[in-house]
Amino acid sequence: MVQSLGQRQVTVGDEDVRVTALRAAVSRLRRRLALLPTDFPDRAIAEDELAALAAMADHGVPELPRLRRSLLLVAGAIGSVSALSGGLAEVRHAVELFGDPPRS
Repeated sequence: MVQSLGQRQVTVGDEDVRVTALRAAVSRLRRRLALLPTDFPDRAIAEDELAALAAMADHGVPELPRLRRSLLLVAGAIGSVSALSGGLAEVRHAVELFGDPPRS
């Protein structure tokens, strides 16, 4: 089980479960976006940032500021596309699992 924000990371095998959750959430949102028949002005931005999030998840534990920046860009690009709101919420939750780094 994933610990609360700001607590130690939890792993299953050799992989951080936060990374696994991020990878899964991004993958689901990318599929939903690909299936969306409607085009909208910032679709390419959303697709690019989701690809960046997927790449970050594929390379280990990503940096929190970069994750948050990508999340904001995706949220802004998707805007009010209600068909994607559930997937966007999943990605937001996955990013929140990384929490803030412990203060020294």
